[in-house]
Amino acid sequence: MAEHPTIKIAPSILAADFSHLAAQIEEAQAAGADRIHVDVMDGHFVPNISIGVPVVRSLRPITDLPLETHLMISEPDRFLDDFAEAGSDSMLVHMEGAVDIDRTVHHIKSLGKGAGVVLNPATPAAAIGEIIADVDQVLVMTVNPGFGGQAFMDHMLAKIAQVRELIDRSGRPVELSVDGGIDCDSVPEAVAAGAGVLVAGSSVFRTGEGIAAAMAALKAAAESA
Repeated sequence: MAEHPTIKIAPSILAADFSHLAAQIEEAQAAGADRIHVDVMDGHFVPNISIGVPVVRSLRPITDLPLETHLMISEPDRFLDDFAEAGSDSMLVHMEGAVDIDRTVHHIKSLGKGAGVVLNPATPAAAIGEIIADVDQVLVMTVNPGFGGQAFMDHMLAKIAQVRELIDRSGRPVELSVDGGIDCDSVPEAVAAGAGVLVAGSSVFRTGEGIAAAMAALKAAAESA
């Protein structure tokens, strides 16, 4: 059985119980979460509205885990400073949503934050070719963004492998994340394809077994790859 000591889990609070959000984040942290994934949706770039700067600001005092802000929004440049000031440690922007992805990435880095780019299912891996030298992370969406609880798209495994090859070829320590339908069934294949960070929402916060047991199951699935 292969070991994957560098696999990280980023619970997505999109699936959390917001009436007990602080307690759920504390439980995820105690169970070994590596960061907290914050999904921001504007009802324009994706057909849903979620949370924004005030929630990030409220999260900052309750956890010392990195806050990773996934900006599923149009014109992300307008809000980068606000999210940085609120306490985001890194910001992930969609290749499809930025007017000038190079400018957006460098804006994030100028704020002293980690910068990542996100690929929707229909966007080819090759799209990151001209920006990979400047980013800290690439996130491959394994569902169409906008809603939690969707099933993992198996045909995205080939793209994960392609992105892994591009990262390895670059020689840079770029993280490769996957987001969408991440559960104990999809994790082994995603890890085998090259994923190093697993963004998981429903499979962490919406299982009958509890957060700690759900996190342990995901880790075990990753180690089985």
